[in-house]
Amino acid sequence: MLIDPVIAAELQSDYAQRFLTLWQQMLTAQVPPLADKRFSAAAWQSSTLHAFNASAYLLNAKFLAAMADAMQVPPKAKQKIRFAVEQMVNAMSPANFLFSNPEAQQKIVETNGESLTNGLKHLFEDIQKGRISQSDETAFEVGRNVAITEGAVIFENELFQLLQYKALTPTVYERPLLLVPPCINKYYILDLQPHNSFVRYAVEQGHTVFLISWRNADASIAHATWDDYIEKGVLQAINVAQAVSSQEKINVLGFCVGGTLLTNALALACARGEKPAASLTLLTTFLDFSDTGILDVYIDEAQVQETEQSIGHGGLMKGLDFNAAFASLRSNELIWNYVTSNYLKGENPAPFDMLYWNADSTNLPGPMYCWYLRNTYLENNLKQSGKFKLAGKKIDFGKIDAPSFIYGSRDDHIVPWTSAYASTAILNRKKPQQNRFVLGAAGHIAGVINPPGKSKRHYWVNDEHATDALSWLAGATEVAGSWWPAWSDFLAQHAGKKVKAPHKMGNAQFKVIEAAPGRYVKAKAA
Repeated sequence: MLIDPVIAAELQSDYAQRFLTLWQQMLTAQVPPLADKRFSAAAWQSSTLHAFNASAYLLNAKFLAAMADAMQVPPKAKQKIRFAVEQMVNAMSPANFLFSNPEAQQKIVETNGESLTNGLKHLFEDIQKGRISQSDETAFEVGRNVAITEGAVIFENELFQLLQYKALTPTVYERPLLLVPPCINKYYILDLQPHNSFVRYAVEQGHTVFLISWRNADASIAHATWDDYIEKGVLQAINVAQAVSSQEKINVLGFCVGGTLLTNALALACARGEKPAASLTLLTTFLDFSDTGILDVYIDEAQVQETEQSIGHGGLMKGLDFNAAFASLRSNELIWNYVTSNYLKGENPAPFDMLYWNADSTNLPGPMYCWYLRNTYLENNLKQSGKFKLAGKKIDFGKIDAPSFIYGSRDDHIVPWTSAYASTAILNRKKPQQNRFVLGAAGHIAGVINPPGKSKRHYWVNDEHATDALSWLAGATEVAGSWWPAWSDFLAQHAGKKVKAPHKMGNAQFKVIEAAPGRYVKAKAA
């Protein structure tokens, strides 16, 4: 038996008693309380039948989740069962269907059918797009009101363009800052609008900022490998930043997969006897893939082998597939919420820069993506000294010797913060005091993009090194506001002296090609 009969009997008995109570409430016209936000509108309380439908749904959802938890299977199998049950339960909510959603029905009456007409219009438009609209996409345009920090493209190859940003201060630190964003998204999450641009903030602090704008992969680079992204991507960008700034050591920052790429590049440089990083910053980055959270449901040997056979020797991992997978991790918030509002109620999505960026998907070369899947999520090779090679060299992250600022977001469902903390045991093994960990509030994106001006959220600090994440948190101090100033203070310690700001971007060797944001970021995934 997959479920202990005693536990199954207890769950069934409890369910029957609760359902009977609900049924009696409906027969006596009692409206049960509804705590779930999907049913918080007054329309759900206006009818005993609607309230009963919502309450019965919530009871069934709770019962199915308890049954999934009671399954006597290995942990990974149980996680997949839970996820599958959650997807089914979320999809079956009475809020998702016109015939059982009193809010949508009421709106049809109030608007004389206009909400239904608008909903069908939104549905047909989204069918053409191949995805659900989460934001008013007409409100934003790359280069017009997002990704507008002034700068220029000073280098490009088949994989990326390198942007350099114009100084906003009369003097700058002599050591520049290179930003390596994830290649599974567009870079401008770090340069949204002036009030929440991480790039602009760094420039305002007196740093000469360089940034990689990854190419949206197409057939011309469908055979690119992980090694290519290290050699022709990150290391090439480091070399250009060094040349333009005339600095042997530079500060480097990687975000999410960009942090994984960056750390690989630094480890390869170490294997070659080079140490280009004056400091390293990692934002919500995996180096140790022991605990990959809910993403683990999509990755096992069979799934990876299937992907390798399909695109491992050439082809593209489609950005739309990425978006669908990530949306399913929070399906109520990122799928069904918009089904209800856009289609059933006919409402127009509100403009939101982060969700606009989130929908601007990117493709990846198949060989590169397959290497990443196998060596990280599946086999967790990166943290093991000498377990894998780059460009023919055995790689050891422990040889990276650079003061490191490591950031995790407490509610991150993509990179659990405890996994981000695990990097402190991988980097600077002989000098753990060189690692500083900071924990922010909120999730994978909202936790990172938290500018000081709004004084939102809080973060935790603890200068004492701890062997595990929970021990670190137990001794941590909570600080109100944005963590950006704490990072800025760290960076200033490793940026060198102040010098006169450059009056132009690039140099004689690396000349301006075009104005930022450049062509690559504007290419749409096909």
